[in-house]
Amino acid sequence: MSGPPGAMGPTGDWEQLYATSEVSSLPWYTTALDADIERALQEHDLRGRRILDLGTGPATQAMNLAKRGFDVLATDISPSAIKKAKASAKSAGLSIEFRVDNVLASKLAPNLVDAIVDRGVFHVLPEDKRPVYVRTVHRVLRPNGWLFLKCFSDKEPGTWGPHRIAETELRGYFRGTFEVRSVVETVFYGNVKPPPKALFATFQRGESVRPTRPTQNRERKRSTRS
Repeated sequence: MSGPPGAMGPTGDWEQLYATSEVSSLPWYTTALDADIERALQEHDLRGRRILDLGTGPATQAMNLAKRGFDVLATDISPSAIKKAKASAKSAGLSIEFRVDNVLASKLAPNLVDAIVDRGVFHVLPEDKRPVYVRTVHRVLRPNGWLFLKCFSDKEPGTWGPHRIAETELRGYFRGTFEVRSVVETVFYGNVKPPPKALFATFQRGESVRPTRPTQNRERKRSTRS
């Protein structure tokens, strides 16, 4: 086996994964709000804003955000993930709006949220689908909105799990559409030990910037699911 349970298989198997797995066993599961996301939200003083947890999965990030007073919308491609997430939020007494949605064919309205957090969606997408992601998050964000994105770094060895992405490659996908505020090296906390090497990026949408075709590093990397 080349990776931990839940990290194997094609990227289209999200519904099967969440329908048949205990979410607390998944590689990316953590009960805590991601420390990089928490620092970014504090740094940019986004308290109480409307925020989208993209690819919410077990909804631990969404629930932590709701506990901190954010108006949270949480989406996932898997109906089973959303069903389980709703039950967890209800049990915790938290008010979160949940929707089944695919970022590559999103039904979300334009100018919907002030910020988006992505802790693992972008890096499971194949290269040719990443520009669709960029256009979607740009459309869903309000002017001057923020995207906080965490992905596996190309410095993480091995080939299990998601695509590894270099900093220059990541910047290239968003340059011209977003202002690239920062990209820093970090780790991806969850059930994998030691935690995989990661990048944490902060992007900001301009007031009236229109999406353009980003420059991309064409280097191809093998990937399975995260």
